[in-house]
Amino acid sequence: MRYKTTFATIRTYLLPLIDYMLTPDIEAQCIELIKNEVVPATGCTEPVAVALAAAQAAQTLGEPSTSIEVLLSANMLKNAMGVGIPGTGMIGLPIAVALGIILADPAKELTILENFTQEQLTQAKALVEEKIMSIRLKEGDIDKLYIEINLKGANHTASTIIQSNHRNIAYIRRDEEILCDHLSSSASSTQGASDEAKGLQLTFDVVYEFATTTPLEKLSFIQEAARLNKAASEFSLKGSYGHSVGQMIRGDWGKRYLGNSALTEMLTYTSAACDARMDGAPVTVMSNSGSGNQGITATLPVLTFAQHEGASEEQTIRALVLSNLMVIYVKQKLGRLSALCGCVVAATGSSCGLTYLMGGSREQVEFAIKNMVGNITGMLCDGAKPSCSMKVSSGVSTAMFSALLAMEHKVVTSSEGIVDESVDSTIDNLASIGRIGMNETDRLVLDIMTQK
Repeated sequence: MRYKTTFATIRTYLLPLIDYMLTPDIEAQCIELIKNEVVPATGCTEPVAVALAAAQAAQTLGEPSTSIEVLLSANMLKNAMGVGIPGTGMIGLPIAVALGIILADPAKELTILENFTQEQLTQAKALVEEKIMSIRLKEGDIDKLYIEINLKGANHTASTIIQSNHRNIAYIRRDEEILCDHLSSSASSTQGASDEAKGLQLTFDVVYEFATTTPLEKLSFIQEAARLNKAASEFSLKGSYGHSVGQMIRGDWGKRYLGNSALTEMLTYTSAACDARMDGAPVTVMSNSGSGNQGITATLPVLTFAQHEGASEEQTIRALVLSNLMVIYVKQKLGRLSALCGCVVAATGSSCGLTYLMGGSREQVEFAIKNMVGNITGMLCDGAKPSCSMKVSSGVSTAMFSALLAMEHKVVTSSEGIVDESVDSTIDNLASIGRIGMNETDRLVLDIMTQK
């Protein structure tokens, strides 16, 4: 029995190393993939992406618009209806579209709303008041992330389509001249990446080996995500935004009943950044896979815990990379937009990073993932809005809970629910529920939101 136990232990820890070795090519593709998926974004990425499409259409038109048609997929409409637009004090799509048209600077991509003058805001508000804008659902079989802007001017027309990726301008037309048409090849979720990086199919082995073995100097770029997102939290905590979840946790009531611990610090900083950006504060965060809240949730719990525990720079960087690349892995399978709340995915990445910082093994990181999937799978997305900070807090709490269980060698087993024997199959099951199983839920949520 002693021999069998020893052999089983050796097999558990050595087989992953034998089965998978990170090659220089895979390493380079992972770096490129992270750099293309972890990018700055100002404001909620759905209305910002609509503003980006409007900016491209306006630049292409080259004259004032007399008619503005906005056609969106259901998921885009759902995520843009109730969220604050940076620096405007307004919510929803009309002002985002109008600002995109007035600014007409598509080169800024998801930071297009980072800086604009009061005069430009006044012009955008006036454009909304002209009542020449229509916003509707796009009919037919389209990608869940689809934006179409059709403009008319006195002399010309222009159209722009963004598809599959918030930054992927797949189609541009001016009058009858098609200037860009990548609609047939725009299904990739890795806009800007090389063909090799686009084709990289991640697995848990790839993610873990990359994060834990790649030379540190090649990973240090992830510190910019930590800096940017921490700055958003600190900005938020100086004001009052959204539901002020972050301020509540560090306030009198929070301290009285929640205490003051590593967990409450993680909750404070993560929810505060979400409070600000969902309420339309003029802050830029580092997004992950097209979502600022995912970027915040993949980064700030890990960073805050590392700082609280006095982790080394190397431990912090590797934990941040592990968290962010895990989110990218799950989103590869789930898709950009779904009925599943993004905090489920992002908090799963965080739980991996937390387990690593606690000194957890590869097996314990796997346990953390299974514990997450066995717990908050099914949390639905009912659009981007200030209350997202409450869902983010739930995700962060569960990430900590799952990591602590993993460190105690406690794990949801394959005989329970959707958790499978392998961690990759478990992630497949999670993605299938969000991508396929919750489609009817998605439609019902949109119906409820649009009929209120």
